[in-house]
Amino acid sequence: MAQSVRDASAGNAGPGGRITGPSAALYLTEPARGLLDLAALPLAAGWLASAPRGDGHGVLVLPGLLASDMSTGLLRRYVRWLGYDVHGWQLGRNVGPTSTVLNELPRALADLAASSAGVVSIIGWSLGGIYARELARDHPELVRQVMTLGSPFALTDPRQSHAEGVYQRRSHRHAVAGIPTRDQLARPIEVPSTAVYSRLDGIVSWQTCTEQETALHQNVEVRCGHLGFGVDPATLWLIADRLAVPPRERKPFRPPALLRALYPGSR
Repeated sequence: MAQSVRDASAGNAGPGGRITGPSAALYLTEPARGLLDLAALPLAAGWLASAPRGDGHGVLVLPGLLASDMSTGLLRRYVRWLGYDVHGWQLGRNVGPTSTVLNELPRALADLAASSAGVVSIIGWSLGGIYARELARDHPELVRQVMTLGSPFALTDPRQSHAEGVYQRRSHRHAVAGIPTRDQLARPIEVPSTAVYSRLDGIVSWQTCTEQETALHQNVEVRCGHLGFGVDPATLWLIADRLAVPPRERKPFRPPALLRALYPGSR
């Protein structure tokens, strides 16, 4: 399995350089690789415990398609242990942009900003990251930063995601109005953001989870599968590092020397 996954991660560009979906090898091994990421957590407990601690500000965590707050439980537990006022979305299973989601998420953001007396960091996994970016776009005054975990906000073709069919089968439950177009989703947001992606993602093309880097935006590569972002030790360390950046500063992510190998392309 390891060799097939390495081969599959070499790239996913089709004829003419067109970005295609992840390979079958990556897609079919997603569940097993997610379990491996989970199994690695105890081994990483020592250095995760040494990550930067928090200042108590509010953190809102949004799950991916068909997932609920249960899927982000370990991530939220770690963020809470670091000292943050962390909350799940509390809207049940994420079946897409329903009217309830579009109405309740802005309220949840405003309530958390009020209760924590400050701007909120938002962490969104997959589709949850797309919600996070749109919340920040509409309410930048309430958002400290956004972190997206394998979120295909730059998707241009449905074939770039193995989740597109699942999403479309639930489109009858989605809101009739208020859903941005793909072009709108790909536009930069006006708050600091970090896009976490993996070339081993078996659900969405990793290129669709990144954008051009600017003073406000950074892409960071890790080595987990799509189902592993919420438990991947490297991703958790990155989240701790980003949450600890003061609200008026923009400091690019630079992993410690001993952890640099966990972040391909890092300097």
